[in-house]
Parts: sequence; C-alpha cells; structure tokens
Amino acid sequence: MDDLVKFLVARINDDDHAYAYVAGTLSGEALLDSHLPMLDLIEQLANNYKAMDPSDSRSAGLAYALRVLAQSYAEHPAYQWEWRP
Repeated sequence: MDDLVKFLVARINDDDHAYAYVAGTLSGEALLDSHLPMLDLIEQLANNYKAMDPSDSRSAGLAYALRVLAQSYAEHPAYQWEWRP
C-alpha cells in the first residue's frame, strides 16, 4: 500500500505543477475552475493514511478509497493493476 500512496502523491504533485503552468501561461483565472482543491483533499487523505496506525478500524476503508482514487491515473505507466479495488 505504501507504493500506491507514493504513486498517488506523485501524480497529485504532477497535476499541481501542470495547473501552476497553466496559471502562469494563461492567468490566475484559469485556476478558478481547477481541481486543485480536490487534489489537496486527496493528498490529505494519503497523508492521513500514512500516519494512521494499521490497527485503526478506519484504515481499511481509507485504503479502499485511495485505490479508487488512484484509478483515475490507471493510464499512467507506473500504475500497477493490483492496486485496483
């Protein structure tokens, strides 16, 4: 699961950089309808999972949610099919 969390955070960082490029190229208004708030929330979930004790009853549900969210990057060459929920 650690590899999945690292993968997901890396993709979020890539997306953040892409949005920053768009903002610099077009204008800050391009970010108004962006997915940046959603990316921040997903990164927060990933960080919460890393900090969570495996015995916490919420860890299984959070792990499943991260697997579902990672599916949006399934076309990325580093995505591993065993991560599917």
